[in-house]
Amino acid sequence: MKKQQYLLSAIALLLCFALYFGGKTVPDKTATTHSEGDGHDHSAEAPQKIEFKALLTAAKASITPNQAQRLTALENSVTRGDVKDQQIHAYHEMARFWLDSARKFELYAYYTSEAAKLENSEKSLTFAARLFLDRLMMSGDPAMQTWLASNAKVLLENALKLNPANDSSRIGLGSCYLFGNISSNPMEGITMIRQVVEKNPGNIYGQMILALGGKKSGQYDKAIERFLLIVQKEPNNIEAVFHIAECYDLKGDKTNAIVYYEKAKQLVQIPQAKEELNKRIMELKK
Repeated sequence: MKKQQYLLSAIALLLCFALYFGGKTVPDKTATTHSEGDGHDHSAEAPQKIEFKALLTAAKASITPNQAQRLTALENSVTRGDVKDQQIHAYHEMARFWLDSARKFELYAYYTSEAAKLENSEKSLTFAARLFLDRLMMSGDPAMQTWLASNAKVLLENALKLNPANDSSRIGLGSCYLFGNISSNPMEGITMIRQVVEKNPGNIYGQMILALGGKKSGQYDKAIERFLLIVQKEPNNIEAVFHIAECYDLKGDKTNAIVYYEKAKQLVQIPQAKEELNKRIMELKK
């Protein structure tokens, strides 16, 4: 199997993992190689900007007349709501509409974030931000990555105003810079995350984001070191185990790739994922 073909199948497999493990997966692996201290392709053109109105217009074109009627009523309830609690309720109703009825996750996340901004509680802001961040780690579209990261950034900055000591919010904000194409200096994001990890090396979330950054930039040895730190603390962390296997695979170390794909196969509960892992193991053994 050609490397490009394998990367595509690996991404598909990770998306399958994401549905099972709650949306956490690896960012797009098409970035050019650079150091962990950078984590960004400075030569790449800025992605085309996504506007919310365009997303909304496209989504509305895909719903049924009955759904459109329901949506119009919900939109009107937002404009009529002269009390903050009414507007919050209306935004939550719209979020549920887009998630349950229309299956448009980005719009669900957007309206959840609008409600969170009005509520302005750390819990609501970080919950909404996590919706964008989880999608960010799955997306391979640079323009969508920027839109997701920009929305998460606003929420996390507001959350940090309420609680500057929240390390998870700081790591999340750093990942916006690292994976969201929102700055020409992603080192700013890496610095935020490293400050947390240096203070607390046992912070699994921080180690995971830095490891994913290393993997994205092609620094597989550095990424493996961080993923191994996670596995030492959490031996059953399927996400870290799979990433170790894939890093070894991408760097051409078939022996170690097989070892960790086997570990991943033992941990994962999805039959289709087990089958794909077994196929890759057999290919590497040839």
